[in-house]
Amino acid sequence: MLCWLRSRRLREEADTLGLNKKVIRVATGNAKKFEEIRSILEGYGLKAEMVEGKTLEIQHDDIKAIAETALRQALSNKKGPLLLEDAGLFIDALKGFPGPYSSYVFRTVGVEGIIQLMKGVKSRDAEFKSIVAYGGTVRRIWLFEGNVKGCITETPRGSKGFGFDPIFTPLDHSKTFAEVTMTEKNQVSHRGQALMKFTDWYNANVVKD
Repeated sequence: MLCWLRSRRLREEADTLGLNKKVIRVATGNAKKFEEIRSILEGYGLKAEMVEGKTLEIQHDDIKAIAETALRQALSNKKGPLLLEDAGLFIDALKGFPGPYSSYVFRTVGVEGIIQLMKGVKSRDAEFKSIVAYGGTVRRIWLFEGNVKGCITETPRGSKGFGFDPIFTPLDHSKTFAEVTMTEKNQVSHRGQALMKFTDWYNANVVKD
C-alpha cells in the first residue's frame, strides 16, 4: 500500500512539474524576448510556447525575488509548468542602477536617459544579469542565473535586439547587442547563459516522452 501511494505521489509530482513534456511554456508579454528564448531553447532541442499575459512587477532590490514573485503570480492565474525570465542592466558608475528597475527605467527614460546619466563618465563598466524562473506550482520553483560583463557605449548603436541592447557592448567584443544577429547575441548573452543552465537541469531531471 505504501509503495502504491509513493508511486502515485511521484506520478502526481511529475504531472505538476510538467514531466514528459517537450514544450516549455514561457510566460511573457514581450514578443522580442520570447523570440530570443525560443531560439535558445531550440538550440538545446526544446520547443517554446508563448503564454501571454502581464506579469506582476514588484519593486525590489533583488532581481531573483522579482522573477520568483512574478512566476508565483503567473502560476496562480495559469496552469503550470511555466518559465519566466527577468533581466537587468547594472552599471558600476551608477552604483548598479538601473539594475532590478531596468524595465521601468527603459519605459520611462529609455536608452537616451541612461546615455545622459553617463555623460562625461569615464568608467563605463556594466553587467547584464538574467534570472530564469521555472516551476509547476507556487511551491516548487527553480532559479537559474546568467550574467555578462561589458561596458556602456557613449552613443546608441544598432537596430537589432531590444531594451538597452544598443548601448551595451559585451567584454572582448566591439559591437553592441543591437549590432549583432540574435544567434550571435545568444551565444554570449546573460539570457543565453541562464537558459543554458536551465536546459542542463531540465534535460538531466525531466523525463521526456
